[in-house]
Amino acid sequence: MGKLRFYFALWAAKLSIVALRVTKRNGTNFPGKLAVKLCPDFLKYIGKPGFIIAITGTNGKTTTSNMVCDILESRGERIIHNRMGSNILSGVCTSLIRASGFTGKCRYGKGVFEVDERSSLLVYPSLQPDYIVCTNLVRDSCRRNAHPHYIFDIINRGIPKKTKLILNADDMISSRLGKDNEKVYYSIDRLPGDKERPFNIINDMAVCPECHSHLEYDYVRYNHIGRVCCPACGHTSPRADFLVTEVDGAGKGLTVNENGDVYTYPLISDSVFHVYDQLAAIALLRTMGLTNDELADAMKPMKIVGSRYREDVVGGIKVISHMAKGQNAPACSTVFDSVRNAAGEKEVVLAIEDLHDNIETSENISFIYDVDFEFLGDDSIKRVVVVGKRAKDMYLRMLLADIPEDRLFICSDDDKIADYLTYTKGRDIYLLYELYQIPLYKKLWGHIIRRLKETGGEQ
Repeated sequence: MGKLRFYFALWAAKLSIVALRVTKRNGTNFPGKLAVKLCPDFLKYIGKPGFIIAITGTNGKTTTSNMVCDILESRGERIIHNRMGSNILSGVCTSLIRASGFTGKCRYGKGVFEVDERSSLLVYPSLQPDYIVCTNLVRDSCRRNAHPHYIFDIINRGIPKKTKLILNADDMISSRLGKDNEKVYYSIDRLPGDKERPFNIINDMAVCPECHSHLEYDYVRYNHIGRVCCPACGHTSPRADFLVTEVDGAGKGLTVNENGDVYTYPLISDSVFHVYDQLAAIALLRTMGLTNDELADAMKPMKIVGSRYREDVVGGIKVISHMAKGQNAPACSTVFDSVRNAAGEKEVVLAIEDLHDNIETSENISFIYDVDFEFLGDDSIKRVVVVGKRAKDMYLRMLLADIPEDRLFICSDDDKIADYLTYTKGRDIYLLYELYQIPLYKKLWGHIIRRLKETGGEQ
């Protein structure tokens, strides 16, 4: 009965793909959603590739999974990847449906799947990945995810015993996944900007997970990410198998110590988030057997996609767009910190509210009180323009952060945001936007570039 239900669900899902194509509708995860509704055990029965990589974590899973997939495909391998679908159960099922025939047999040898943290328990037991990469676990979308220790428990309960884990040694939460699994750790050695003790509003790893004593940091990079030890019981961050010892932004090089052997890779981005993403990909693919030269060659043409980071210079003014994930305080705070530490004067446009949260809920503004808006009070930031339905809430939050009122502006008309900037030569413009604000970001980017070309950078 189970098999008959599976075939009915598979054929119905495949017909839905044809219907979506004919009607020119997107529906990236609809076939999988339909299949799971018709057959709840669909993922158990659908054919899978012989080798599977799953990539999860709060920040960086999309960039890391795309990077891994691109490198494997550059070697001529055919990979199933849910790049164009969602990362929940229905999205994973959709990718497998597209990769299978009418009998459900998979036509690919390898799969790279980005997996939403909360979906782990639904996906991993049936998918049975050979490798799971977890980039980090930090506070994110508290209404949906509660706190990172809760997400840790969901992921941990779903990990198959056979799966090898690639974990971030600088994250004391995610590095503890899979107590009995084989593990490989990666880390970034102390950087010039790292601090002696936590400096963000939130820190989700303040006490030892073993004896509950207060933890001490050797250094902290952001929130609870860094190297820690417990003075009471001696519990420490894991030793890294892959350790970044130098990030050379000028020379575009990334130096990695791999258990005593030192290799250099092309640096894709000097953003600390992206360095972690690249390192995670290196740790995974080197563990899988790719050589240093193969990896370095594959990484030479790589760039971070423009929808996540972009930089242009027009009329002597630098315009920088940077994604700052909404409902994710560590992501926003880290981006704010990088803006204040950048050289020169700046003006900032904030479009960081989650549009889905606006549609589905009301009056959930707790996220903005976890974000370090205080970083935007740096004297180098001359103007902050905030937009969106939560603009007044964020304006109040910035006043509470002691940012001078004469630097703050609220714009309620998306078409007039560009009018609030001064376009002063020598003063960079930063557009900080949320994942679901990309259409607004693209429109605003066009308005600003057009204005700069018209004025030549003089206002």
